[in-house]
Amino acid sequence: MKENEENITTGTGLPENAFRELAADESYTPVMHPARDQQEVTPYSVITGLVMAVIFSAAAAYLGLKVGQVFEAAIPIAIIAVGLSNALGKKNPLGQNVIIQSIGACSGVIVAGAIFTLPALFILQAKYPDITVQFYQIFLSSLLGGILGILFFIPFRKYFVKDMHGKYPFPEATATTQVLISGESKDSDQGGQAKTLILASLIGGIYDYIVATFGWWAENVTSLASSAGQALAEKTKLVLSCNTGAALLGLGYIVGLKYAFVIFAGSIFVWWIVIPLMGTYGSPEFTAMSPDTLFKDYARLIGIGGIAMAGVIGIIKSWSIIQQAVGLAGRELRGSVSGTKEVRWQLDLSMKHIVFFIVIALVAVFLFFWFGVINTLWQAFIAWLVVAIIAFLFTTVAANAIAIVGTNPVSGMTLMTLIIASAIFVGIGLNGTTGIVASMVIGGVVCTALSMAGGFVTDLKIGYWLGSTPKKQESWKFLGTLVSAATVGGVIMVLNQVYGFSGDNALVAPQANAMAKVIEPLMMGGDTPWILYMVGAILACILNWLGVPALAFCLGMFIPLNLNTPMLVGGAIAYYVSHSSKDKDLNDARRDRGTLLASGLIAGGALFGVFAAITRFAGFEYTTPGSYEFTQILGCIAYLLLIGYFIWDSKRAKLRR
Repeated sequence: MKENEENITTGTGLPENAFRELAADESYTPVMHPARDQQEVTPYSVITGLVMAVIFSAAAAYLGLKVGQVFEAAIPIAIIAVGLSNALGKKNPLGQNVIIQSIGACSGVIVAGAIFTLPALFILQAKYPDITVQFYQIFLSSLLGGILGILFFIPFRKYFVKDMHGKYPFPEATATTQVLISGESKDSDQGGQAKTLILASLIGGIYDYIVATFGWWAENVTSLASSAGQALAEKTKLVLSCNTGAALLGLGYIVGLKYAFVIFAGSIFVWWIVIPLMGTYGSPEFTAMSPDTLFKDYARLIGIGGIAMAGVIGIIKSWSIIQQAVGLAGRELRGSVSGTKEVRWQLDLSMKHIVFFIVIALVAVFLFFWFGVINTLWQAFIAWLVVAIIAFLFTTVAANAIAIVGTNPVSGMTLMTLIIASAIFVGIGLNGTTGIVASMVIGGVVCTALSMAGGFVTDLKIGYWLGSTPKKQESWKFLGTLVSAATVGGVIMVLNQVYGFSGDNALVAPQANAMAKVIEPLMMGGDTPWILYMVGAILACILNWLGVPALAFCLGMFIPLNLNTPMLVGGAIAYYVSHSSKDKDLNDARRDRGTLLASGLIAGGALFGVFAAITRFAGFEYTTPGSYEFTQILGCIAYLLLIGYFIWDSKRAKLRR
């Protein structure tokens, strides 16, 4: 099959082979012609992207510290970019919109890296007054971590977005790409696809907004709602729960049944085997705990150990890819690379420049640790070595997680980094409050680097599908990182002054509180649950030996059950829709329409989720109508109606004869 001169599209608006593996003699041609220059980096796209980075960094930091979840900024920014370009009458705005989204999306990943770790310093400061926190520590931790994440991932771009084409679902990138392309073409087919996406976005968004703001039905349905379920949980600690949100249902559809089932199996292992065993046959302390407490304080730690070991296994399996990236850098530095000119669509920053910038960034990290955090040369060097090795090696793990499930287990990997780093620091005499500050700032660098690597693979996959220039995305990502890091640092300092992160009426900051809870006994003396981490690590090894995707399974162990169940439901819908007819072409059309609908549910849920949070934090309060049991019944009915709509609309797809 020859490369297409004109794309053959399906119900997604993208080329027919956008989401599937390519045949041996087949190639992918993006939406924007790969050989011709495109209008991408302009004053409009850069300024708009930076404005989005500032706004969403501030909003995501506040909301993340308030509720513990950082909303994905990429989709709302893509929606705003499309709407703004249409309102201003921009011609051929797709390339510019990709740059706006890429720069603006720095906000979410930088925020996640910062708020998961650095507020722990303020939390522990209340107990240990000699801990001091400066703006420059937060700013440089976020900035340098983000820069390392960008630089470490660029050598792996072609492997993840090109070589692995069709092998990973890329759920968030899929949804964002559908949003960006929806406002592009004006032909009847594309117009119909845009209307389908907008309608699904409105349905998903309004659905999620109603349940989050007014609570007309339960956001999470659980077996605890019935007396029989309560009795079962009391005796055996066995619980089943499912989030009824539209966005998670759409996410599960794009992830697909295979990975959704593996993730759900990880959850079932923890919730239906580990927790019941702990609660039934464990110590009296365990039997008195609720299943949720057992999960948060104990069982989830097995997942952290599993994620860490799955990461190590992933690094070993990816070692040839790492060697290729390092080898390419070496050949470019020696000037022995073929002089063949790379097509614009696959043009990265020069590997010579990447190596040079990595050296500069690592030197800056070392100087920051030495003069700004630790003040002892050899201890600063050890800290620098830990950060450089972990951030580089776990880059591929973060990218894999995003590519598979759209969720970066960055908090779990950072927690394991903190434990490893703290054990090393204690061994070299860096403990007490000085060790706490060093560990948390270092954890912030690693967390931000891994968060950026995971988020950046999404940006570059979007650019690959649409035909953007990777070099331009990579270059301007640094500016977005700088602006986002400065904004997040200022917001965290202000929020600590206004609200605080511990005590009455303080911001919740759950991840930072968890980090503080782990780091304090390590540095000040206490017990660390090494046994639970080791159980998870051994389990990951066994899963890998059996051929089960260990990272996906362990992600399921780490992420709460109510968030994994809808993934399985969405994956089951995808399987049913794509096998609902004896006509393969019709099945493909239905599957593609379902992908468009799922993208709309994700986009609407993300955007209206921001509106719902702003509504609540503006002081709006609404008393949930009816009893708890009644809202649970309504939650089941509403969820079944949403599923019914999803299946019905997916099966409305028609073949173009």
